[in-house]
Amino acid sequence: MQLSSEEIEILKIIEENHKLPVKSIALMAMCSEETVKAAIQKLEDEKIIMSYPTLIDWSKVEGQEGVIAMIDVKVTPKRGVGFDEVAERISRFPEVSSLYLMSGAYDLSITVEGKTMNQVAAFVSEKLSTIENVVSTTTHFMLKKYKHDGVSFNIGNDDKDRRMVVSP
Repeated sequence: MQLSSEEIEILKIIEENHKLPVKSIALMAMCSEETVKAAIQKLEDEKIIMSYPTLIDWSKVEGQEGVIAMIDVKVTPKRGVGFDEVAERISRFPEVSSLYLMSGAYDLSITVEGKTMNQVAAFVSEKLSTIENVVSTTTHFMLKKYKHDGVSFNIGNDDKDRRMVVSP
């Protein structure tokens, strides 16, 4: 879909901070509030704006830590549909939070979330690996999150001066 320069500017602004009031977005995009409202509604209706995410550091909430695994999957593509059919089937599992077609040694990269390592392991052994066309899987468990969607999590000491030392 071809977008106007105003619509592209509005997208860039709300991608950076979706909680900005319409008035602020209008000032930043140099257009009217009505234009911003109409553009956002259009972009939501056309599914260009997919959602407004909130990033939560669950590791700080007792009892809600959970387990995240990245799973590399080799797949035999089906004639006529390639990887789409098996990807669509995998995406229907509630444990799957993201799914990508990749270049390289593996075909699909899947992010899976569960309450325990055993729950993720059961997903891989009972659901994922039993799918026809899945040749092999490699599971990597996430140990610590440092940065996600451009947001840095607490790395080390927050009080530490992180400025780069510049000397002549």
